[in-house]
Amino acid sequence: MPSLKEIKGRIASVNSTRKITSAMKMVASSKLHHAQVAIQNMLPYETMLEHILKSFLAAEAEAQTIYDQERPVKRVALVVFSSNSSLCGGFNANIIKMMQHAVTGLAEKIGAENIDIYPMGRKVYEKAQKLGYNVMGDWSATVDKPNVHDCIGLAMELAERFAKGEVDKVELIYHHFKSAGSQILTSKTFLPIDLESELERDHERDLTSTIVTKKAQDYLKKHGRKRASADSDEVAPLNDNFIVEPDMNTVLTQLMPKMAHLMLYTALLDSVASEHAARMVAMQTATDNADELLRQLNLQYNKSRQQAITSELLDIVGGSVNN
Repeated sequence: MPSLKEIKGRIASVNSTRKITSAMKMVASSKLHHAQVAIQNMLPYETMLEHILKSFLAAEAEAQTIYDQERPVKRVALVVFSSNSSLCGGFNANIIKMMQHAVTGLAEKIGAENIDIYPMGRKVYEKAQKLGYNVMGDWSATVDKPNVHDCIGLAMELAERFAKGEVDKVELIYHHFKSAGSQILTSKTFLPIDLESELERDHERDLTSTIVTKKAQDYLKKHGRKRASADSDEVAPLNDNFIVEPDMNTVLTQLMPKMAHLMLYTALLDSVASEHAARMVAMQTATDNADELLRQLNLQYNKSRQQAITSELLDIVGGSVNN
């Protein structure tokens, strides 16, 4: 049985660790709030762009652009989103596992040398280099400070390679942020763009709460839907009578790259928000485990202390009887 001094040392150590995990949880919660605000600020642009594109598709426009042309796949580029730091649960491990699964599946068809990796995050960059993949640059700085300009630059680079025939398909691997307690690992095609499926994808997100308990999430989800349906009744419908010049095909050819830029930027924002949510959950779990460990150690300390006192009393009583 450990001595009282050893137990006291363990209690002090666990207390120090608990302070760190609790502070990291609060920092992650603050960063998650900022990430949610960034997504919220992007949504009006996304809503209007998708509304215009849906209106054009309803008009049965057939625009032939380089972004939606499917061709035999001989070379593939994977844009993989991870974090730059750890202590976020299985966030990075799940991303890396999906990347390896995708590379393995593609390597059987086109060969591993025909797969390019665009790592958005230091963890996936280091793992891809360690595994010997074709790593196309390091985009870790973009994860620390997400901005649309870097995403546009990467999207233009990928579009240029796609137009020249250097790659035949581009896929995104990232976490789709639904709420603070739910992030969905997603793999979708970036190029060629399937506009109809992209416009019909899941847009549901909870950007108002950083609470991770299931009961609170269910409550907010239920009452949030009621609020959203009440607000939607008051919103006036948009005017769909667009004047298109010089012609619809030319306008769609200009809008498709903007849609590609938006897809990449949205994936980055979702990944960053998911990282902070995963870290917040991991640190909350670590703090709860520390509380439980402290409870057990305090109980053990009190038992050992009581046992030592009892032993001393028995020695005193025994000495008195002998005298």
